[in-house]
Amino acid sequence: MSERPVLAPLRRVGTDVLEVAYYETGSAQDDTVPLLHGFPYDLHSYVDVAPLLADSGFRVVVPHLRGHGPTTLLSGSAPRSGQQAALGADVVALLDALGVERAHLAGYDWGGRAPNVAAALWPERVLGLVSVNSHLIQDIGAAAKPLAPELDAGFWYFWCFYYLLTERDRAGLAQDPRGIARVIWKRNSPKWPFHEHDPERAARAFANPDCTDVVLHPYRHRLGFAPGAEEYADLEARLTELPPITVPAVTLDGTADGNFPASDGSSTARRFTGPRLHRTVADPGHKFAAAVRDVRALRQENTRRDRLTGRRQDTP
Repeated sequence: MSERPVLAPLRRVGTDVLEVAYYETGSAQDDTVPLLHGFPYDLHSYVDVAPLLADSGFRVVVPHLRGHGPTTLLSGSAPRSGQQAALGADVVALLDALGVERAHLAGYDWGGRAPNVAAALWPERVLGLVSVNSHLIQDIGAAAKPLAPELDAGFWYFWCFYYLLTERDRAGLAQDPRGIARVIWKRNSPKWPFHEHDPERAARAFANPDCTDVVLHPYRHRLGFAPGAEEYADLEARLTELPPITVPAVTLDGTADGNFPASDGSSTARRFTGPRLHRTVADPGHKFAAAVRDVRALRQENTRRDRLTGRRQDTP
């Protein structure tokens, strides 16, 4: 197999729940930006983006999410939860473990939902948000209601394909996560010319013994087929109110998204009550680093404007 670039070496840090494996580059004196991956992907989603942001004056932290790679749950009895409250809490716990008071947060898919949750519930910890596919906090109460078929089709491969409700689905995910990744990558990003060995590189992250359970849980939880973990019940209750995102945000929709058509952002505008820029882009991956730089500039511009007008800021 030809060698593909890797993010290495990995560092490790402990939170109250996890030992998080992560890659870091850039200066510790610069603004921190965790870059968060989705499923079925891994931290190498950012193999090109991380050095660009380090060169732009960011401390870049790229963690393996819970259930992926060497990131492990500290307790053998802890629920193998992948629900949105757990992912958001993991982000804030990572900042605590790194000694970071506030950070920019950026991601897509699972890695977009996590910072959406963190920004909504802990806005004082978030300098700015970059989110692919806009607002990603799940409305659990409405999850069982069907959408228009052309939109619902984007979810059919979750509901009807592997890793949802049955033990057959669990076996399929456990048996061939690399094959599932390849299929989903092609569906999600039909114009993405990924290298033939990239799914193999990502599949190493799926060898985590908790991966199957963590991945299954949020899809089942979303539709009411699995309970949420008790320790996240209060956070989930707050998320049912769909709290707005008040921090500066840059949201991206890809014009080549295989599941969901790009939008002008108006359908989610009410969810963003702070400064927001929304863009449709042909290749979100290549535009991602620019979006992180832009949300930093948006934060700085908003801070200057507030100081000039004497407006009190709720977040430092």
